Amino acid sequence: MSAIDDLSRLPPPVPPPLSPGLEAELADLAPVATRRPLRQLAMLVVVSLIWSAGLVAMLTLRRDVHELPMGWLVSAGLAWLLGFLVPVMLATVPRAGSVMPRWRLAGIASVIAAVALIGLGLMLHPAGEHSVEVGWQGVVHGYGCLFNGLETAIVPIVAGTIFLRRTLPVGSRWVAAGLGAGGGSLGGLVLHLHCPVADGLHVGLVHGGVIAVAALLAAALVPRVTDVR
Repeated sequence: MSAIDDLSRLPPPVPPPLSPGLEAELADLAPVATRRPLRQLAMLVVVSLIWSAGLVAMLTLRRDVHELPMGWLVSAGLAWLLGFLVPVMLATVPRAGSVMPRWRLAGIASVIAAVALIGLGLMLHPAGEHSVEVGWQGVVHGYGCLFNGLETAIVPIVAGTIFLRRTLPVGSRWVAAGLGAGGGSLGGLVLHLHCPVADGLHVGLVHGGVIAVAALLAAALVPRVTDVR
């Protein structure tokens, strides 16, 4: 009979008892609440729209609003709103059966939103009697609109960051870019309703540029919070 056969007949070792401290920790364990992406998305959208409506009320509507084509005013506003909703949804809500946000699509959507809305502003910018056209000066001195747009973008970016805190093992910069692009599009919607400048360079490069700036800033800063550590 070999030594291995002798060992196989021995009773299994008895593990040492748990320490009182470990037993107390295990007794205090509570189930962790899982993310509810659709509820979080709804909260993010509602809070962001309330914030943007408050900013429009504070900044006042553009003085030429009654002189502009209603079809353009509504359709362009819907385009800005879509640029907000789509990237934010892709950045926060995973596909069915997954727990990860759709970070690749969020990144693609952020690029499409920036290019499309910058192009929209450059090509379509009707003017009324009280509209302002300033050419390149509207780009050089467009920091006021840029600030107001980024001010609007803060709320959806911060809300999305809180909801995604320490949940992203991969793709966090693309998710952050999606949040930033969505917030920047909401900022563009606020500027669409407030700013009376009807110059393609200003509307395209400054109003649309808010999307690119917000996306880049979010991609640089947000992953510090959302990355899994």
